[in-house]
Amino acid sequence: MNAMGLSIGQVALAALMDIAFAVAIGSALLERWLAFEGQPTRIAWQRARASLVAASFALVLADALWLLYQSASMSGVGLPMAVGAVPTVIAQSHVGHAWCVAFGGAIVALIAALASRGGRAGQAALGLAAVLVVAGKASIGHAADAGLWSAAVAVQALHILATGVWGGVVLAGGLIVLPALDTSTTRGVLIRIAGRVSSTAATALAVVVATGLFNAQRGLGASLEPLSGTTWGHVLTLKGALVLLAVLLGGLNRTSALPRLRRTASTTDTHTFNNILHLEALVMIGVFIVAAVLARCEPGYTMLR
Repeated sequence: MNAMGLSIGQVALAALMDIAFAVAIGSALLERWLAFEGQPTRIAWQRARASLVAASFALVLADALWLLYQSASMSGVGLPMAVGAVPTVIAQSHVGHAWCVAFGGAIVALIAALASRGGRAGQAALGLAAVLVVAGKASIGHAADAGLWSAAVAVQALHILATGVWGGVVLAGGLIVLPALDTSTTRGVLIRIAGRVSSTAATALAVVVATGLFNAQRGLGASLEPLSGTTWGHVLTLKGALVLLAVLLGGLNRTSALPRLRRTASTTDTHTFNNILHLEALVMIGVFIVAAVLARCEPGYTMLR
């Protein structure tokens, strides 16, 4: 496989890791919120739990495959031969060490998803898994150029976590769980869960914007020239446009569809809220894909050296 093929594979797997991580977080939150809502919400709770297990498994698999692609890229060999290079990459490279932290978090998440039943121990294990994943991922990216214990890595880790929470409740809620609450007997629960999804997404979004601006400023190197003169700048602009679209859709739900749903509890307003959330979820998938591409581009500040 040539360098272009390896790069495309890494981007695809990085996007899958981000999406799987987000869905795992969102599913865990939704499972917790639905745990005490009673028998009518059983199907929705089962969907949340199943998506947590599936997303955790996908995260482990994508992490493992990503390391294989990374080993092939670093060693300059094809994928079959890269299997032999994996131990060296893990033992002797910074990327390998950071990957071990992130992969360990993915394993903890999968074990917790399979073994727990929503108790405190399971929630604590999932929380630990999330911390390990974001710490590892932040240490692999461009933020680590400033040093492992730098503010840039800490901000990037917070950015990854907040994006996972925001995207997770939107993806798991809009595509998997809330459609199962679209009945007259579960309308009250849907309204409560929709409110939690909206509030959680809004809070996480505030952190995403703050940390994203910090990362953008660092990547630009205190100059706007890379924004229009580099591939990194073009991809960043596209990511910003998609984030803005997702924010507009979320704002439409929060300020219009959800208040109307709370007043009427009608089927029409339920469908309106769910449809907008579904569309926001599709946009979020685009955000994660573009973010993976951005991570593969050289930061804009490199052109100023």
